[in-house]
Amino acid sequence: MQPTATVLVYSDDANTREQVRLAAGRRPAADVPPVEFLECATLPAVLEALDRGGVDVCVLDGETAPAGGMGVCRQIKDEVFRCPPVLLLIGRPQDAWLATWSRADAAVTLPVEPVEFADALAALLRSRDCVSA
Repeated sequence: MQPTATVLVYSDDANTREQVRLAAGRRPAADVPPVEFLECATLPAVLEALDRGGVDVCVLDGETAPAGGMGVCRQIKDEVFRCPPVLLLIGRPQDAWLATWSRADAAVTLPVEPVEFADALAALLRSRDCVSA
C-alpha cells in the first residue's frame, strides 16, 4: 500500500478549506502519494498539529482572521524545527511580495483555481520527498 501525505489546511472559512480539498482531490499528481487533509480553523490548532508532527505540507489562508496565514507562515518558519513547506493562499496577485516576506514556499490566489493549486501542491510534496516516504 502506498503511503499518504498529510496536508494541513488552515482557514477560518469552511468554504475555503473545501475549495482546497476539492482542488487537490485525492492525489494532486500521478507521481505524488495520495493526500489526507488535516483541517484547522485556529492558530492554536495549527501549532498543536505541527507540534505533533507528521505534516508534509501546510496550506495557509492569507485572508484568515484574526491570525492571517502570512503571519502564521512567518511564525512557523521561525519556530517549527524542519517546518514543512508552505503554500499560501493570497487574495490578489499583488500580494505575492507579502508571501515572499512570510517565507512561503509557494503562493496561489483565491479563489482556488484547481489546476494551478494542484500543480503547486504537488511541487511542494515532491520537494518534501513525500514520494520516497
